[in-house]
Formats: sequence, C-alpha cells, structure tokens
Amino acid sequence: MGSRISSDALVARLVELAAQAATPVGFAEAAVAELVRGWQCDSLVLAEAAGGPWHSLATSGQPFDVSADLCAEALDSDVAQVQDDEFAVALGVDNLVLIGSGRPPSVGQLAVVGGTCGAAYRLVCRREADTRHVQRLQAILEIAAQWNQTLEMDELLERMAEASTRLLHAERASIFIWDRANKTLVGRPALGVEGGELRISDTAGVVGSVVQTGESKRVDAETGDQEIDREVDKQLSFHTRNLLCVPLRGKGRELLGAFELINKLEGDFSAADETALTELAAHAAVAIENTQSRQQLIKVRDQFADEVMQGAQLIGESPAIDALRSTIGRVANTELSVLVLGENGTGKEVIAKRVHYQSSRRNEPFVAVNCAALSETLLESELFGHEKGAFTDAHQTRIGKFELASGGTLFLDEIGDMSPGGQAKLLRVLEEKTVVRVGGSLPIHTDARVVAATNQKLAELVRAKKFREDLFFRLNVVTVELPPLRDRGDDILLLADHFLQSFCAKAGRPVPQFSAAGRKRLLSHSWPGNVRELRNLTERLAYLSQNKTIDADELSAILMPDSRESSLMSLELPLAEATRHFQIEYIKKQVERARGNMTEAAERLGVHRSNLYRKMRQLEIEGADDENRLD
Repeated sequence: MGSRISSDALVARLVELAAQAATPVGFAEAAVAELVRGWQCDSLVLAEAAGGPWHSLATSGQPFDVSADLCAEALDSDVAQVQDDEFAVALGVDNLVLIGSGRPPSVGQLAVVGGTCGAAYRLVCRREADTRHVQRLQAILEIAAQWNQTLEMDELLERMAEASTRLLHAERASIFIWDRANKTLVGRPALGVEGGELRISDTAGVVGSVVQTGESKRVDAETGDQEIDREVDKQLSFHTRNLLCVPLRGKGRELLGAFELINKLEGDFSAADETALTELAAHAAVAIENTQSRQQLIKVRDQFADEVMQGAQLIGESPAIDALRSTIGRVANTELSVLVLGENGTGKEVIAKRVHYQSSRRNEPFVAVNCAALSETLLESELFGHEKGAFTDAHQTRIGKFELASGGTLFLDEIGDMSPGGQAKLLRVLEEKTVVRVGGSLPIHTDARVVAATNQKLAELVRAKKFREDLFFRLNVVTVELPPLRDRGDDILLLADHFLQSFCAKAGRPVPQFSAAGRKRLLSHSWPGNVRELRNLTERLAYLSQNKTIDADELSAILMPDSRESSLMSLELPLAEATRHFQIEYIKKQVERARGNMTEAAERLGVHRSNLYRKMRQLEIEGADDENRLD
C-alpha cells in the first residue's frame, strides 16, 4: 500500500475539483474518489441525514455498513470521530458526513480536509443555484418580453399560465385579479369552468389569504387537506396535492391579485420555486397593468371614434341622401380615392369623415387641409413638411400632413383652388406614395388615403387648362355629389330639429318647437349657405330665442331675404311689371343653381335651351348673347 497524500495536497485538489464540478453530486463523487486514494483507506461514503434514514450521495472503495451512531456523534459533537478502523467527520453543511473504514487518518487531518470538503461542496451548491437562478431569470425575461407584446388580456393570462407551469414544472397555473369593489377574485384561465373564468370570495382559501396578507404561501402535500379549499377543486373537477401562491403587485406596490401554481410534478414546491414565481409575478404584474392601460386607451379611442362618427351623421331621408349613404358604405372600406363635389356649406367634410370612420382606418388620423387658404409655398410645406433652415422662417423641422395622416385619411378641401405647381407635386405623391420635405432629399413613405373636395366644376377647370387632367382622373376614381339643401325637401326640417336639439342640450334649456308656419318658412327659404346656414340659424335660436314655439316671424327676422321674397318686395307694382320682375329673378336663380350651365338651367325651367336664351333676350338678362358658347 502506498503512502498517503498530505492534507495540503488534498485541500488543493478538493479546491480544484470544486472549480471543475458542474453539480454538487458530481463534486461529491469526484471528491470521495480522490480522498480514498489520498488517505489510502478501504471505503469512503458521503452521507446525508435529512430528517430520516441516512442515504449515500457518493461512495468509493469497498462497500460497508454506515454506522448511524458514529455519524450522529460526529454531527452532534462537530468533532471528527475515530473508532477502531472506522472514522467520521461532519462537513458543516446540510447534515453531510464523510464516513470511512480502513486506516483512519488522524483527527487533525479529518478536521482540515473535512472542513475544506464541506466549504467546497457549499461553493458548488451556491454556484449551481446561481446558474439556475440566472437561467430562470433569462427565461423569465424572454417570457416577459413575449407578454409585453400581447395586447389581449385573455391571451396574456393564458400565456402566463403556460409559461409558469413549464418553467416551474407544475400541472396548472391561474392568475387571480382582485375585484375589490365586489370583494371577488377572478381567476383565469380556469380549466373545466364555463367561460374559463373562476370567481371566488377574496377571503377564500390560500389565494384569499395571500391577497389579504400580501404574503406568499406554500402548501405541501402533507398539510394540503387542512388548507386547500376543496370546494374549488369540486368546481374544477381537479385534485390539488400542493400549491404555491404569491401576490401580484403593481408598479405602486398595490395588490392586483395573486399568481398560483398547482401540483408540482415531482415533490413539493421549494423556496427556489417561490423565489422564481415571485420574480415571474413581478413581470406579470407589469404586463397586466400595461395591457389594462392599452385596453383602456383602445376603449377610449374607440369611444372617441364613435363620438366623432356620431358628429358626422348624414341627417335626412331624401332619395339623394339615401343614395349617398349607399355609395359611402360601398367605397369606405376600399382604398379608392374619393372626390366630393358640392356647394359651400353642404357638408363635404362630413362626407370625408364618414368615409374615414366607416373604413378600417377609423382608428388612425383624420387630417384636413384647406387648400384655398394657403399659397403655393405654404401649401407645399403644409402637405409635405420642411427641414430646419429650408427657408427663412423654418426654425425647426416640421412634419407634413401626408406624414401625419399616414395610415389614415387626408382630406384636401377646395382642391380646385390649388396652384398648378401644387397640383404637379400632389400628383407625384399620389402616384409614388412618397413625400420629400421642403429642403430635404430623403423620400418618406406615406400611406394616406386621399379624399378631395371642391365647390367648383373640375371638369370645366380641366377644359379651361386651370386644373391638371391627369390629377383630375387620379382623384376622380369615385365621385360623390352633395345636393344643395334647397333640393332636399323635408330634410330641411329633420336637420333643423337635429341641430336645435343638439344646441339646446349644450345650452341647458328645453327644446322649442317650430310652429306649422315656422316649418313652412324653413321650407320656403332658398338656403344659399346650405346646411352651414341652417346650423348657424338653429344655434342662434337655441341660445337667444326665449319662446317655446318658433314662429315664421321669428325666423324671418333672422333669415336673409332670398330672391323669392325680393321679387314680391313691393305690392305697388302693376301685375305685368311684377310678373316680369319675378321672371327675371327666377331665371337668374335657376342659372345660379346650375352654376352657369345653361343646358341644366333650361331643364330645371322645363324649356329648351334656345327658348331660354330667347326669353333672356326679351327680359334683357345679362348673358343672353352667349347662346353659342359651350356649357
């Protein structure tokens, strides 16, 4: 038999083995084998007493029966024990003892080497725990990143349950949200329950205890029957052996609920499991709060969109309005460009908003630009944006309306008043879907849907070379024409009632009623300002009228005189003169309504175009000599 290795050499070797070992068991096996060789003994066992019979972690050499008494004495006295040819030394960690037989080392050697072995074992255990902790943290961070990309609460809670059971080796998991107002805990997912949602009292069972105290709780299999709420098991058709439950705390440390794991796959939940679930719950609480905030924002956004949609109602039952609703319903959810035609005040922007809010873009921006109010230079900056220093007043970079409306709708009002240069640049953007800011060179993609509007006849402007033909065809994919209010019949009364109710609600006063004469007066007015004029009239009535009934006289004091009233201004005229005066005013009004289109005016009057010009010459109406011009 060879000579024994010195204690210093064995200590150095144990330190080396600890540095190389991946697991505590691996270190124990290598250390026992090294010590058998170093001490030249027959057998060596690293044994553990964990509240029951002794069991071996690692063995080297010839098998022998471990002396429980010798082990206990070594643990109790904390001093190395040597009896005949057997020896034992406590390692000072987790009830571990080195037990050997054959040629015992000295008590001093046992103490030095045993202490080093215990310290090395602790080091390997701590390193393994740190490694597991880091791995768990990495897994938790990856899981949390996925959670924070989930927008729907139900999907989020299901992902949390699935990830936590996988990470901590449990059968099931549930996240309980605390409904404080109703003193209820709402658990999801809850397999076996209709709707996948379990509702229990916030004082019931282990979860209720965790929510009330704010403290984590582990229930082992031995004590489960005393603490587990078996009524919940009955609801779920499930048997709970053990569980782990930790509180869910928000950013302000407010209790949001609890995170529960049920039935560890092997054994009971450990302190390490509790630490891991607590860390997981911290990320879960953040994800839940973020999802709740997002859902609230989405709810507010949808409510706002609905409110705006309500503000853009098409009031009326006339055939023209019914046809308009049908057209908008068909084109709203397409990507087609829409051109809205109509006189000033007919509600062209309302049509543009309805197209936007009835489309899939309803939750994206709606941006309106009045092209008539801007010069060519300002229009380019307004639509496309500019870089800092692009011109004298460009003190900072500005995003253009096309960029702001990307993903949504850009409403270009009074498109007929756009300059030729602006038309060319607009056409390029519509075709290429990119803008370049004034003073910049970088193309910027834009996905804005364009709805254009004008009170002019673009076809005539194209013929007169005042509007680009290619831009006209690009915008004129779908044309929506708004009738003037005077041609909408009883819609006038519906609109008047609608506006009056709205303004009276804001003014906090009862809604007055229009008398029969008042309604007749509304229908007889020509409404040169269209719906805008009617809206302004009802707003004035809502705030200034003191009467419960609005009569014709009150309306006459507000409404501007129209051609029909002026034609009967004087009752002193002879019948022939009054008739001539009425014909002049009536023909002028019809030509005005047709926007100078004499063919259309003749149709409205029920005469041929040539007869209209002949009548105009008889009445000496201006324009009677333009018979040969093209409409």
